[in-house]
Amino acid sequence: MTPYEQRPWLAHYAPDVPHEIEEPTQTLVDMIDDAVSRFGRRPALEFFGAETGYRELGEQIDRVAEGLRRLGVRSGDRVALVLPNCPQHVSAFYAVLRLGAIVVEHNPLYTPPELRHQFEDHGATVAIVWDAVADTVADFPRDIRPEHIVAVDLTRALPLSKRMALRLPIPKARTARAALTTRPTARGIIAWDRLADARRISKRHPRPSLDDTALLQYTSGTTGAPKGAVLTHRNLRANAMQGRAWVPGLRPGHEVFYGVLPLFHAYGMTLCLTFAMSIGAKLVLFPKFDVDLVFAAAKHSPPTFLPAVPPIYDALSRASADRGTAPLRGIRFAISGAMSLPEATVERWESVTDGLLVEGYGMTESSPVALGNPMGPTRRPGTVGVPFPSTEIRVVDPGDPSVDRPAGEEGELLLRGPQVFTGYWRRPADTAETLLPGGWLRTGDIVRVADDGFVTIVDRVKELIITGGFNVSPSEVEGVLLRHPDVRGAAVVGLPRASGGEDVAAAVELRDGAVFDAAAIREFCRESLTAYKVPKRISPIEELPRSLIGKVLRRQVRERLLEERADPPR
Repeated sequence: MTPYEQRPWLAHYAPDVPHEIEEPTQTLVDMIDDAVSRFGRRPALEFFGAETGYRELGEQIDRVAEGLRRLGVRSGDRVALVLPNCPQHVSAFYAVLRLGAIVVEHNPLYTPPELRHQFEDHGATVAIVWDAVADTVADFPRDIRPEHIVAVDLTRALPLSKRMALRLPIPKARTARAALTTRPTARGIIAWDRLADARRISKRHPRPSLDDTALLQYTSGTTGAPKGAVLTHRNLRANAMQGRAWVPGLRPGHEVFYGVLPLFHAYGMTLCLTFAMSIGAKLVLFPKFDVDLVFAAAKHSPPTFLPAVPPIYDALSRASADRGTAPLRGIRFAISGAMSLPEATVERWESVTDGLLVEGYGMTESSPVALGNPMGPTRRPGTVGVPFPSTEIRVVDPGDPSVDRPAGEEGELLLRGPQVFTGYWRRPADTAETLLPGGWLRTGDIVRVADDGFVTIVDRVKELIITGGFNVSPSEVEGVLLRHPDVRGAAVVGLPRASGGEDVAAAVELRDGAVFDAAAIREFCRESLTAYKVPKRISPIEELPRSLIGKVLRRQVRERLLEERADPPR
C-alpha cells in the first residue's frame, strides 16, 4: 500500500464535490453537439462585442468541417492551428475533431525555426493560420509545408462598426488594423471565408471514438526539446468533467468565462475550449491580454469565471483599485495556474471581486489540471491543493520511482487518472521515461504532502524554466546563444520573480577578444526565439562551472546570478 492510498484529502473537498467522476461517455464532438442542442439560443462566443450563439457556432463547425473534408482531411490526419484567440479558432478546433482528425496547436508568435521544428515532427496536411503568419508557413521547405494553408483574417469576426472604423484613413486605425491582420503574399493560400462557405453538408464521414487522439499539444515535458503530448478525447473530456465537478455552484448556460489565456496553451484550451463549452458558458475572447480590453468588455458582459496566471490577476486588481471602479466585482471563481500564486495576489484579487481565487496544478501531459485548492473555506494558500476527483498521487524517490517515500517526506510527485496522456508523438523512449507502468505520470516536481493531503511544490527535478505560464527549455536557449560568434559557452537558468514564476537568465563565456554586449546578444536571440524565451538578463562570466565530465552546472550558475542580482550588469 502506498502512503496516500487512503486519500485523506477527500475530507477537504468542497461540499457536493464527488470523490470520483463518472466514466466519460462523450467525445469532444458529442460534448459540443450536446451544448449546441441544450443551449442553442444562448450566446457561446463574444469577440470585441460581436456575439455568436451556440446554434450558430454549431452551424459554423459543420461548414468548416465540410470545407476540410473537401480538402481531403480524413480520420487520423493532423491539422495545424496557428491562431490567437478568436471565434475562428473555436470553430476550427471542433471542426477538425468532427472529422476524426487531430488538432495540433501552435503559438502564432513563434519564430519560423520554432514552428518549422514542430511541423517537421507532426506532418500536418492542412494548416489553419492567422494571416500574419501564413507566408511563414508557406515558406517552409516542400517536404514540410502542408498541402493546404488556410489564412484567417481576425477582423472578419469583428462587429461591422469596428470593421468600418479600421478602414478609416488615420494612423490609429492603420496601427490597429496592422495588429490584427496582414494580407498574405504567397500563392495558393485559401481564405477562411472560402473554407467555411459550404451550403451542403455531408455527414458521411467517421466520427471519433473516446480513445482516438484529439490533440497534439507541444511541450518540453520534463526534459529536452518540445515534443507532442498525445491527448485523447477521453483525456480531455475527463478533465473538463473534473473541472466541472470541482466548482460547485456553476450555473449551466449562464456563466461568462473570459478567455485571456491563449487557447493554444493546454491551460487555456481546457478551461475555455472544453470546460466552458461543456456547461454552455459564454466565452469572451481576447486575442491578447490587455487591461483596457478586459475592462471595456466587462461593462456589457461582466465575467463570472476567470482562469488566468498571477501577473494577470495582479494587473487587473491593481488597475481596478487605481481607477476606483468595480468592473471585476461578480467574478465568483478564479483558478490560477502555471506558476506559484503569492498570497498577496489572492488578497488583492478577492478584495476587488468578492470572489474566490485558488491555485491549481497540472502539466500538459495531464490535460492539464490534476490538483487544485478546494473552492471553499478549506483552501490553503501557498499549496497547490489536493488531487482532483478520480486522481491518485504517489511520492517517490526521484532516482528510483519504483520506491515510495514515507508519508511526509519530500519526493517526486507521480499522478494517475483519466486525464493522463497516452505518450509523446512518435517518441517511445521519451514516453517510457515519463509514463511508468500502471499509468503513473512522472511530473519532475519535488513535493511535500501534508498529513491531510495538501501538496506543496518544493523544487523541480527538471530544469525547465516556467515564465508567463510557458515552459522554456534551457538547452534550446543555450543552443541559440552558442551560435552567436562572440559566445563560447552558455548556461540558461530561471530566476524567481517576486510576483511568481521565473525570468529567463543566461551566463555567457565570451571568446577571446570579444566585447560583451548584452543588447546585441539579446537581439541575436530574437531572430530564433519567441519573445518569452529570450533571456531577460545576460551576464558575462569568466568561466562556467562544470562537472568532471565537462557538464555545465546550472545550479551553481543560478546561485551566482542570484547573488549578483542586487547589482545587475548593464
